[in-house]
Amino acid sequence: MLRILAFLLVVLAAGIGFAWLADNPGSVTFVWQGQQVATSLMVFLIGLGVLIFAVLLVVWLVRAFFKTPGAIGNWWSTSRRDRGYKALSSGIIAAGAGDAVLARRMTKRSDKLLGTRREPLIRFLDAQTAMIEGDHARARSAFEQMERDPETRLLALRGLFLEAERVGDESAARHYAERAVRIAPHVPWAGGAVLESKCLAGDWDGALAILEAQKNTRLVDRDESKRMRAVLLTAKAMTLSERDPAGAKTAGLEAQKLAPDLPPAALVAAEALFRLGDLRRGSKVLETSWISQPHPDIAEAYVHARPGDSPEDRLKRARKLHGLHSGAEAEMCLARAALDAGEFDLARKSAMAAADAEPRESTYLLLADIEEAQTGEVGRVREWLGRAIRAPRDPAWTADGVVSRNWAPISPVTGRLDAFEWKVPVERIGDGDGPMIDAHDGEADHGPAKTIGAEAKTPESTAPAAVPAATPAPAKPAASEPAKPATPPAANSGGTGGAATQPAATDAMKPAEPRKPEAVDPPKETKPAPTSEERKEARFG
Repeated sequence: MLRILAFLLVVLAAGIGFAWLADNPGSVTFVWQGQQVATSLMVFLIGLGVLIFAVLLVVWLVRAFFKTPGAIGNWWSTSRRDRGYKALSSGIIAAGAGDAVLARRMTKRSDKLLGTRREPLIRFLDAQTAMIEGDHARARSAFEQMERDPETRLLALRGLFLEAERVGDESAARHYAERAVRIAPHVPWAGGAVLESKCLAGDWDGALAILEAQKNTRLVDRDESKRMRAVLLTAKAMTLSERDPAGAKTAGLEAQKLAPDLPPAALVAAEALFRLGDLRRGSKVLETSWISQPHPDIAEAYVHARPGDSPEDRLKRARKLHGLHSGAEAEMCLARAALDAGEFDLARKSAMAAADAEPRESTYLLLADIEEAQTGEVGRVREWLGRAIRAPRDPAWTADGVVSRNWAPISPVTGRLDAFEWKVPVERIGDGDGPMIDAHDGEADHGPAKTIGAEAKTPESTAPAAVPAATPAPAKPAASEPAKPATPPAANSGGTGGAATQPAATDAMKPAEPRKPEAVDPPKETKPAPTSEERKEARFG
């Protein structure tokens, strides 16, 4: 807009000037070598303008004449450069598409056109093309050349890292990742790789340092950083639990504060406090975790916090835990404690409440134990066992298809941090025993550990439990006799035999119909009912 106004002002001034000259004509006289030339002022001005234009034109022509060779050279160089970059772009696109032939041709062409410019992307394209062609030695050589250039060093380290991972050289991959972290701590692939290697090596302090660097560079958000730090601190506390209870307590309490919904953090912190003799604070930690995330391991640790407690004392602690947070886990905890204390009515009531809230395998196994301890009716016990077979599986620590009795900070399959989740394991079609990490030898099976042990068996191994209700006495543990995958007869009055080979979660929701007395009453000379351990051994081998 300003330019338009300026142009209009100039035109206006010129018009006013020419109008003034027309109104006030004058003359100009030149005297040169005795010659006198007179002309009007208007003609003089026009002639002066033409003269100036002619001089400028001559000067431009002379300069253009001398600059033409250089202009031609620049045009040729620019054209060559443009064609080189076009070939480089086409080569990168071809490499991304997996066209090794076109990528190689474009690599040679771009190197010919841009070789004198030392374009670093040409070496990158050469390395990518070599990887597509399967010439990994050439690719590594190209990346090593790129590493000498500060501009492409980080890119070269990533290429060398991927090549080391491809051949399974973990030490070399870790070396390249650590070098990349020193150059650029904000790079996700390098930071993640170094963090994973520290976790696999059990260097929890080093992993915490890497996580702190990632947090400072905003590579991870705040919530994710808190969760990962809690997991790493929990792993550190578990490592220090035996030799340094004080250090385990500090790490565990910080982890529990960062992630109240992480039961292993509360467990390791409480264990350390119990080792240090601080029963009250350890119990408080478990209570806080229980309110946030009820878990059977929390209940087990809380109820058995004092090794010398009587069953009545454990029942009292279970009642307190039940009052803090109700639900299926609370009912199961109370039912187990009541069973140990001989309070069968309370145990049955709580177990039935747990079955109504969340029917699952361990609930019906507990009801079978209660039935056996209270009444000793074999038929009813078998009925509860049949329901346990058909019931949904219990939750367990699961990561990448692996089921574990114990939580772990990283996945045993992928090495991923915080991979274990407390959930129902995925059923496998045609294969009932998925991967499982066994508990430590000598550990007592409590809570979900029983369920996990049961999950590792095939339906055929449960055949000894599927005995017709009319059988006079229960079968003894069949540990020495191999299970036969035979279909039970259809005449079984209890209906549990056919269900042993095919779970039916919907049937577990319905209350059991009482058996006819004549079908379940044992004869006068009966063998004693099997114990809980014998029965589980007979079912699961």
